[in-house]
Amino acid sequence: MAREIRLRPASPADVLSLSQLGNDSFVAKFGHLYRPEDLSSFLAEAYSPEAISAELANPDRLYCLATRDGRLAAYCKLALTCSFPEHARGQRTIELKQLYTAPDCTGQGIGAALMDWTLAEARARGADEIQLSVWSGNEGAQRFYARYGFGKVADVTFRVGSHIDDEFLFSLLLA
Repeated sequence: MAREIRLRPASPADVLSLSQLGNDSFVAKFGHLYRPEDLSSFLAEAYSPEAISAELANPDRLYCLATRDGRLAAYCKLALTCSFPEHARGQRTIELKQLYTAPDCTGQGIGAALMDWTLAEARARGADEIQLSVWSGNEGAQRFYARYGFGKVADVTFRVGSHIDDEFLFSLLLA
């Protein structure tokens, strides 16, 4: 029997769960790519409870959490303004900053539920474009985003500690 996925907004009570899931998801997928000091620095900057609290308090950020059986299984974070305005093709471009699934919850339709929420939320807010950056070596994520109509528009970078990753900027124009 399929277990139900529930979507809901994040609250301050979710800080520790979001911090843990962010850490676990990033390390499981990318941890092997970095020197320990770069990884540690990045995780503290991006996923510490303090960093998550600040993001939740930022009015430019929207979180949607996916729970299953009462447990946080995944989340996504939208920025109402994009980080790459020089590559924007729309007049009101937002950015999907993160779409993270717990390592043991991938391939179960949770990412698709969050992407559906992302597209609906963007349209409801009057966005005409969504941008996201994806690591150049993450072909699975690139295929996932391509299924929704996203395509590469630029080469960008992403810093993890002192390490600089090559990333692709993907975009989707909304009708």
